Amino acid sequence: MRAARLLAPLGCLASLLLAPAAQAKPTVTDDAGQNVTLPRPAQRIVALAPHITEQLYAIGVGDRIVGTTEYADFPAAARVIPRVGRAHSLDLERISALQPDLVVVWGSGFPPALIDALRRLRVPVYVNEPGALDRVTTSLERLGVLTAAPHAAAATADFRARLAALRARYAGRSEVRVFYQIWSQPLMTLGRPHVLTEAIQVCGGRNVFGTLAPIAPQVGIEAVIATAPQVIATAEAHAKPSGSLDMWRRFAALPAVRDDLLVTLDGNKINRHSPRMLDEVAVLCEHIERARRAA
Repeated sequence: MRAARLLAPLGCLASLLLAPAAQAKPTVTDDAGQNVTLPRPAQRIVALAPHITEQLYAIGVGDRIVGTTEYADFPAAARVIPRVGRAHSLDLERISALQPDLVVVWGSGFPPALIDALRRLRVPVYVNEPGALDRVTTSLERLGVLTAAPHAAAATADFRARLAALRARYAGRSEVRVFYQIWSQPLMTLGRPHVLTEAIQVCGGRNVFGTLAPIAPQVGIEAVIATAPQVIATAEAHAKPSGSLDMWRRFAALPAVRDDLLVTLDGNKINRHSPRMLDEVAVLCEHIERARRAA
């Protein structure tokens, strides 16, 4: 009995020492600079972009997604998740009815007024905008904190290692001129702030319009020809050419045409800020290496 009385205070002390850890609330800063704090790791998540859905599956919590958007089709399990949004629009009523404890929204995918409307649902909102390759790892880490995800550390380490390997492989190689076409009519490309400009650089390439400030500037055919691109690339779903690059074939003197380097990448990978993105960056690097050998 005496021993029990002596041990009781020690047990109370241990409980007090352990209590702060048990009560710690998941807290991160999102890509809009806002603090996001949850009372406990998220269990019912609305993921408002295909790449966000992919990130959540990558860290092992895809089964907690209760709502997502049109075109969220990877992995296969994502295809049966209820759709609560499409390009620039959301079904706020349905999102509220799903009773999420976390909404993760693509910052540039929806108007600011719509993101404000999400916040008025009184649900924690995390704005996701990984505008650089390294920030994909940041996103995986932060979502891992908010969900206590089992595979967040492994997914983050894998992405970081694969990116470092690509950078090391192509470092110091001769520069290759790349024109990246995102639209044909009007003719549009990528400017300096885009993550794909960075991806081209990882491969030892140079976006020929990478010094332009707009994220998606409009350019003229003559301006493209003047840069003599060695690779002309675009992206389509599943890398199936739509014919949007065929217009360049009439300019036989262009190095990209001469060397058969009109390249269609898989838009479902390269345009999504998820671990799969690096799979297609590696494909882009291979085409840029082909141009390097042909020069």
